[in-house]
Amino acid sequence: MSSVRPVFYVSDGTGITVETIGHSLLTQFSGFSFITDRIPFVDDIDKASEAAERIREAGLRHDARPIVIHSIVDPAIAHLLESSGALMLDVFAPFINPMEVELGAVRQSRVGQAHGIVNFEAYHRRINAMNFALSHDDGIAVNYDEADLILVAVSRAGKTPTCVYLALHYGVKAANYPLTDEDLHSDRLPPRLRAYRKKLFGLTIDPERLCQIRQERRPNSTYAKLETCRREVAAAEAMFTRERLPTLSTTHTSIEEIASKVMSTLGLQREMF
Repeated sequence: MSSVRPVFYVSDGTGITVETIGHSLLTQFSGFSFITDRIPFVDDIDKASEAAERIREAGLRHDARPIVIHSIVDPAIAHLLESSGALMLDVFAPFINPMEVELGAVRQSRVGQAHGIVNFEAYHRRINAMNFALSHDDGIAVNYDEADLILVAVSRAGKTPTCVYLALHYGVKAANYPLTDEDLHSDRLPPRLRAYRKKLFGLTIDPERLCQIRQERRPNSTYAKLETCRREVAAAEAMFTRERLPTLSTTHTSIEEIASKVMSTLGLQREMF
């Protein structure tokens, strides 16, 4: 059988949950080339028929049995998808029966609950957090009184994507402050940050990796030179050490891992949206 396997994330909702779980599952298997595709909002028979045909065709095209990782709650739709000949993996199946036994209640099959707007207050908190992250990106706004945390780092070390992720998935009001040449020549934290020491978290990065990232943004500039990257990273790390700030390298760390480490270190307990 081919080492290339078509994988479909199928859901009667957005598909975000099943794709997240499915991706984690696939990372446990090396030596395979997984070609993934997400099919959301499969919530009626017609859409299920179209999805089944699409899955079947992928299997023929790659000469391999497709894998369908799904969260379909309607048995009729799930059965129709199964007619594609794919390996069907229901992400909720292992947990439903034990939960029903434990709670003494039968599952209520509802479509789109995980990522629907079921709590307007929580949803508005997330939107407000996103607006905060965007308005406090790269030192645009410097009033950090409402910030839950402030990421501090040299340019292109991963501050912005981490702040956006924290806002979108946890409703955290995350600001970020880019260290300038003037800041890096000082022995202390920038004056704007000193009142917010307990909210600060430093990010660092391997200079070679930083050079690669900056070259993509500004090729052959002084900003992107390896010498510049080495100097800035060394100065930033020295500052973090002097100021005893919690620090994490983003070189080989995903945004999800960075966010989790930052929240844990700063003691922020938030439920994921």
